[in-house]
Amino acid sequence: MAAHLNPKIRNSKLPFVFVNMAITADGKIATANRAVSSFGSKRDKEHLFELRATADAVMCGAGTINSGPVNLGPGAPKFRRMRTRGGLAEYNVRIITSGSGSVDPKAEIFKHTFSPLLILTTGRASENKLELLRKLATEIKSFGANEIDFRKALQWLRAKWGIKRLLCEGGGELNDALFRAGLVNEVHLTICPKIFGGRRAPTIAEGEGFAKLAEAAQLKLKSMKRIGDELFVVYECFNSTQRAKSQSKSARRLR
Repeated sequence: MAAHLNPKIRNSKLPFVFVNMAITADGKIATANRAVSSFGSKRDKEHLFELRATADAVMCGAGTINSGPVNLGPGAPKFRRMRTRGGLAEYNVRIITSGSGSVDPKAEIFKHTFSPLLILTTGRASENKLELLRKLATEIKSFGANEIDFRKALQWLRAKWGIKRLLCEGGGELNDALFRAGLVNEVHLTICPKIFGGRRAPTIAEGEGFAKLAEAAQLKLKSMKRIGDELFVVYECFNSTQRAKSQSKSARRLR
């Protein structure tokens, strides 16, 4: 996978984190009752597996895992061949996040044992819940008392599991936590020709959000491609610290 990584990323203590989400034209990732969450085209579903084929690990929140038949695997043999041709293991590591440990032990993901399955949690998770999950997961690791400390969690994933490229597939609260921690490097969005509406319909970043405009994650458009009526958009993501450094360099160049 070295071909996908520049020297800074290779030497980093953190994985390169990229988020992939399908959204409606009004920015929703599901309907207000969260009953509809898969609405992209066949091409969008292929795109999902193509991105997984470039990642050492795929991560999502417990809500996504509990909502349906999700296994976070690499998909069909052609996508597994893409992985091995790129220098990756045939199957990616799978990661579930849940601060409370509320992962359904009967979820579909636990029926598939083709690759390591990790659960990131916090001190809020009860021992009863963790005891059940320990029988199903490869490893459970706690980071933080109430909220997952994702910077420490990602450092651990890089150091112990060798994860250099980490694909995050939501949901909105997990994405929000990663954005607020300044850990997202790239955002992939498939904009689908639908309108869900609804003030309670979730978007790609839920949770606390940013209190001030100056703190918000800033995106720079890298590419955009139209296929049928969908737009496949890729953004580079800058947190406030990165943006300040970039502005400082620009100022020096103008002197």
